[in-house]
Amino acid sequence: MADDNFIDMRTAVWNFSLFSEQTVHEFHNGKLYNAYDFFGSHKIKVNETEGFYFSVWAPAADFVSVIGDFNGWKQGLHKLNPRLDKSGIWEGFIPSIQDGFLYKYSISSSAGEFEKADPYARFAELRPATASITYTSSYAWKDDNWLNNRHNHNSLNAPWNVYEVHLGSWRRPDKNNENSFNSYLYTANELVQYVTSMGFTHIEIMPVMEYPYDGSWGYQATGFFAPTHRFGTPDEFKEFIDIFHRNNIGVILDWVPSHFPGDEHGLYLFDGFHTYEYADMRKGFHPDWNSYIFNYKRGEVISFLLSSAHFWLSQYHADGLRVDAVNSIIRLDFSRKEGEWVPNELGTNANLEAIDFIKSLNSMVYQNFTGVQTIAEEASDWPGITHNLIENGLGFGMKWMMGWMHDTFRYFKTSPEQRPAKQNDLTFSIMYFYDERFMLPISHDEVVHGKSSLIYKMPGNENEKFANLRLLFTYMIMHPGGKLLFMGNEFGQTSEWNYNSELKWELLQFDIHNKTQECLRDLNFIFKNNPAAYQLQFEKKGFKWLSLNEKEEGILIFRRMGINKNDDLIVVLNVSEKNYTNRKYVWKGKTKWKEIFNSNNIKYHGNGNCQNDHNISLLKNKKQQSCEIILNIPALSGMIFR
Repeated sequence: MADDNFIDMRTAVWNFSLFSEQTVHEFHNGKLYNAYDFFGSHKIKVNETEGFYFSVWAPAADFVSVIGDFNGWKQGLHKLNPRLDKSGIWEGFIPSIQDGFLYKYSISSSAGEFEKADPYARFAELRPATASITYTSSYAWKDDNWLNNRHNHNSLNAPWNVYEVHLGSWRRPDKNNENSFNSYLYTANELVQYVTSMGFTHIEIMPVMEYPYDGSWGYQATGFFAPTHRFGTPDEFKEFIDIFHRNNIGVILDWVPSHFPGDEHGLYLFDGFHTYEYADMRKGFHPDWNSYIFNYKRGEVISFLLSSAHFWLSQYHADGLRVDAVNSIIRLDFSRKEGEWVPNELGTNANLEAIDFIKSLNSMVYQNFTGVQTIAEEASDWPGITHNLIENGLGFGMKWMMGWMHDTFRYFKTSPEQRPAKQNDLTFSIMYFYDERFMLPISHDEVVHGKSSLIYKMPGNENEKFANLRLLFTYMIMHPGGKLLFMGNEFGQTSEWNYNSELKWELLQFDIHNKTQECLRDLNFIFKNNPAAYQLQFEKKGFKWLSLNEKEEGILIFRRMGINKNDDLIVVLNVSEKNYTNRKYVWKGKTKWKEIFNSNNIKYHGNGNCQNDHNISLLKNKKQQSCEIILNIPALSGMIFR
């Protein structure tokens, strides 16, 4: 910064503390949920003098000073004071520091000298620069109506239809320039209109916590309390979320408490020693991601992580946290061969202290935030992920149903003539669906690294691929559970996702893409507007197979049920390439049924064959509320009846 922003070097750091003995005790024991109120940099007044208070935990340090543009980045000029309680906390007040100053901590220990960004910083420089920035929020929230009612929007018997977004590549000012970014506010105004028009209920944002390397997509964070500078300021990100809330759209944040990168300015070897990570690299290093694992046995690290979760929910009004890589957190043998990991004291592969951390996380969230959900990205068969803590579960609200995703893709990649032998791939999910509360994900991970785009997972020529995609969408939206779809899939993006560019919106000039988007839009609104599709989405009484015996014909039929039987929906899937006309069924529960959706409709780029515009219901037994149904069923299609 300019010379006139330099602090008078004769001004010493004042001995001042925000900590009480109780706060320090809670911090050491993993019970301090708002550590961000004490650590980091905070604008305050001391003796009528305005400045910033700084506090950092560096237990192995011999001395710590604040360096920055205000003192020419010179070590020792503004040395922090160690607390006398030997807590490892260094603190002090520096007069005349203002918002917008760059700073780091200069740390000296027996291991050497280090310059570190503030672990609790609210704002950071735009990469590749790495300094923290003093920042005081002045944002005035306008989402009271949402917060007062979000227990209804975000309950487990409300519709959850999530659009997963990578903010950097949804749209770019220059679609081919990886260094061009739209602001939080520009994206919010564009994106909220889009997701509202498309009928989604929530967005999920891939990590926005500050991260140095674009290619990590945000999953290797260095700033656990700072939204990335790429798109604007912290207050602008608050307004981003506020805009969605004022339009009745929930916002879920991806949150990564599983690991962190080894960047020099980050948490790794913070004071020259293993402060935030396990010292034993059999527990402390992620071989897959070349990153470091938090030490879940250390109370101060638990307070740091719980406070990060608390921060995004309280200060940014997030509606949920999707917790990344839960499997890697709770398993000692995750991605490790025999001899590369050490069993716990019980002789098993469970990371017991990490499991305790997860339970503490969910306990803290659900006790302190009404209408908020935690969602586990967990790919194994570990039991009880969404079970209550009193049942020895982990306490998550929902879990990604990775098995459903893998089985469904395997099935839809199969040519129609081979599908009768593979029907179990499509129906098996219901066998274990009620073991957990599941969200069905088609996420970013499924359209990168040579896995191909979603449309090119489908078999056949172009028309058949899109017919299969519309059929897949029908099956997914009407299957029990929450839903998540990654951006671009809704219009059949033909290339894999590339974080360096933007989605191929130009494809919407072609009917087949534009009408595919319209198909998903209509399905989303059917889902959102029909209680039978979501009210009992995690209960057995919300779903029933009506026909699994037409395997050779490629027909599957199921019923979705709500609290009121008059809301029931029936879904007919034809996974074959054959059309069927005048096919007869007996359906009970209501005596009148009407087709409300057909994926083969011309408006969706289908061929329009085998519509059911006529009255399909013939009363069979009024007393038993049953009727004979006569259906025309087009090839490679999904139909919904109400």
